[in-house]
Amino acid sequence: MTMEFRRIRDLREDSDRSQREVAELLYIRRTVYRRYEREIPVWALIKLADLYHTSTDYILGRTDRRGPAE
Repeated sequence: MTMEFRRIRDLREDSDRSQREVAELLYIRRTVYRRYEREIPVWALIKLADLYHTSTDYILGRTDRRGPAE
């Protein structure tokens, strides 16, 4: 089962970044990053949470609290 990680896309768009820009920050190709908005490896999930100053739980939809984990 593939889960759509809409929050990853929403966070990217809210920060006015393109898929290409985020891919460059993760040192991956844009085509790979585009897949991450649908399926994401743990290492990339952690880096995106750090980039957007939020928690992995927020990205995964386990909480609606956008701020970083305490």
